Amino acid sequence: MLLVVGLGNPGPDYADNRHNIGFMAVDAIHRVHGFSAFRTKFHGQLSDGTIKGRKVLLLKPETYMNESGRAVQAAMTFYKIAPDDVIVLHDELDLAGGKVRVKRGGGHAGHNGLRSVHAHIGDAYARLRLGIGHPGDKQRVIGHVLKDFSKAEKTWLGPLLDAIADNFPRLVTGDDGGFMSKVAAALPKPEPKSEPKPEANPAGNNQTEQTKER
Repeated sequence: MLLVVGLGNPGPDYADNRHNIGFMAVDAIHRVHGFSAFRTKFHGQLSDGTIKGRKVLLLKPETYMNESGRAVQAAMTFYKIAPDDVIVLHDELDLAGGKVRVKRGGGHAGHNGLRSVHAHIGDAYARLRLGIGHPGDKQRVIGHVLKDFSKAEKTWLGPLLDAIADNFPRLVTGDDGGFMSKVAAALPKPEPKSEPKPEANPAGNNQTEQTKER
């Protein structure tokens, strides 16, 4: 059994925040793969389904980000799930918007949700890091993650969530590299920058050149 956890904050005020991209990704997986309706359990919203013949649980903790580990631990204890059968989907400041990386084990890099998960179950779980970009100033981080995605960001957000859901079976079977490649290939490519057109010589300049030639 695999436990897939999306990190975020509950309630409509946070629903479209950058910090809630983990919730958004879990909702996309839920929609595409025909999981059961979410129900309240383990301090969160829980759903179950099957992907590639493997039983998968989807969990959205409702403890708020800083206490996410309580919900994760409760579900793991009840179903006797090992840490290496857990995948946590979360926002990642250190990746550009739309970039995705899979990481198994390691530190929490200061992410409060991961910090809580670490405290409750250790660090042996997998993470799906979903890039939201960095505001450039440490003092602006909280405001950045707790604000909604901009109109420009939504041009890649929708395709990203669709690609994660469509290709999630690869992650379930352990094909991390194939998953990342397929997701990257599905995203819209940035438009190439057009070369500036050379300025036409003003008439006065042409006359000057002609005078010089004579």
